[in-house]
Amino acid sequence: MTLTAPSHSAQSAPELRTLIGQKLMLDLRYFCQQGKGAKCREPMTTLPPELKQILHDYQIGGVILFAENVREIEQIVALTQQIHHATEQPPFIAIDQEGGRVARINRAEATSFTGNMSIGASYAQHGTRYAQEVASVIGKELSVLGINVNFAPTVDVNANPDNPVINVRSFGEDPHIVAKLGAAQVKAFEQQGVISAIKHFPGHGDTNVDSHTGLPRVNHRLEQIQQQDIAPFASIIKHHAPGMIMTAHIQYPALDSTEILNKRNEKMLRPATMSRKIMHDLLREELGYQGVTITDALDMAGISDFFEPEQAVIETFAAGVDIALMPFAIRSTEDISAFRQFMDALYQQATAQLSISELRTSNLRIQTLKARFLAPKRQLSSAIAQSVLGNPQHRKLEAELALAAITQVKNNQLLPLAPRANQRIHVIMPDKQKATALKQALLAHATHPLTITLSSLQGFDPARAEADIKNADFVIAGHATPAQSAVEIGGMEDLATLSQFSLAAKAQPDALQGLLRFAQSQHKPSVFISLRAPYEITRFAPYSQAVLASYAYNVDVETASEVSGPAYTALAKVILGHEKAKGTLPVTIDKQAD
Repeated sequence: MTLTAPSHSAQSAPELRTLIGQKLMLDLRYFCQQGKGAKCREPMTTLPPELKQILHDYQIGGVILFAENVREIEQIVALTQQIHHATEQPPFIAIDQEGGRVARINRAEATSFTGNMSIGASYAQHGTRYAQEVASVIGKELSVLGINVNFAPTVDVNANPDNPVINVRSFGEDPHIVAKLGAAQVKAFEQQGVISAIKHFPGHGDTNVDSHTGLPRVNHRLEQIQQQDIAPFASIIKHHAPGMIMTAHIQYPALDSTEILNKRNEKMLRPATMSRKIMHDLLREELGYQGVTITDALDMAGISDFFEPEQAVIETFAAGVDIALMPFAIRSTEDISAFRQFMDALYQQATAQLSISELRTSNLRIQTLKARFLAPKRQLSSAIAQSVLGNPQHRKLEAELALAAITQVKNNQLLPLAPRANQRIHVIMPDKQKATALKQALLAHATHPLTITLSSLQGFDPARAEADIKNADFVIAGHATPAQSAVEIGGMEDLATLSQFSLAAKAQPDALQGLLRFAQSQHKPSVFISLRAPYEITRFAPYSQAVLASYAYNVDVETASEVSGPAYTALAKVILGHEKAKGTLPVTIDKQAD
């Protein structure tokens, strides 16, 4: 947005309030009636009067929901109805329901699927079928809940094995395939009445820093950026432009080498979110995108470590971005007066620094999109939602994709396993939940009674594990790399929770390698399963006669008697020979794994 300084009289206060309010999307993840402030961890599951007043007074354009907000179907429907009726203009109600690793709604109720890389693994045999059908189901389930924006699909090209935040959220490393699968999902989401927001422009696939915790930098040459990073976005814009595009908090010096002063008065390269060259000149003028742009969350460290909230919002608007996502956290009644001061500061700075004509143009894009997708006062039915979410047809598709994705990377005449009655299998998994899920799936599909012992890498007795391996006829070991990221748990505020497990997570690969070496020394036939990004196969394949990749490990059902998920059922069927592994690797791994 051009940095012009219109006179204050040129902008009426009511108009400015509307123009700025519609350009904000707040998160209402937690809310405490009093005290605690930023430490509040009370989930906001029903809209309190204080937040309703904020949404109304400031004409806020939308909200984003997290797992804490969406506990069960009837409650979700009631909440989205409350939000819808709090505002004069229909609000965007958004969520991250990508499928796979990133799925906010309870997996026992909503159909969450096994994610984008599993779709990429199915492409060679099934083309865009699963991309289209999965997005159609997710879109249908969101729509009946009253959620009208999905921050999906991720169309980043995962070209970096060490990428901590994208990896299996990507369809793969081939920009052409990523583009085709992404376009199929955009079309399917929007056919169900849910706005699709592709992300993270201009590309987050070749980074080894998580923008939740730092500011990544991509040093690609312009030609590589065009052929790899931007290519899926350009193709999707051309063939089926999405309603929204989300920015990346990443520095791209080949696209914009200009500098900006941060809150410490230091010069730094502009992140893409704040770059007019990237968000306006490249995206709008060169690629021709005319839809709505939205920032990635502004509370992420890639922005918040360097900029105060008011500066972050103004700089993104100046760059030409339409909506600022999560610009200010309201966590308790104590934050409301601070939010009002924040809004007053925004009005002042917008009057001084932003062009009224560009604010109006941005608002026109927002209103045009709302008119396409948002009904003025839509009435929802929790009974209809109950019949749609996780219904048998949706679960059947979820199971089909999980199976279609299973990839056999190596097999030295071990698979399928043919255990005789009462033979023993030792299962090693990252945690007890995953070990139990695979054990139950194997027992359910075995033709003979088996004894299955378990080791959890999160906390195990090495001597006991070695004794179980000695007594086993077969060993099946699984691992998930990289470790859990902020986006999986829902954002920045739970990073402290992750840190409690960081040492255990770092120790797991060495522990697993030691156990597989021991199994090899005992001449125990071993199967290794890559449960997430398959790059780790290179490390563990030398100790295993067979290697499979599932790209997923999530559990949908966890009760006192059952722990299950579609990936484990699919793995059990392949391991025991009831089905063949027909997936293909969507990324390149070191050929030592063969």
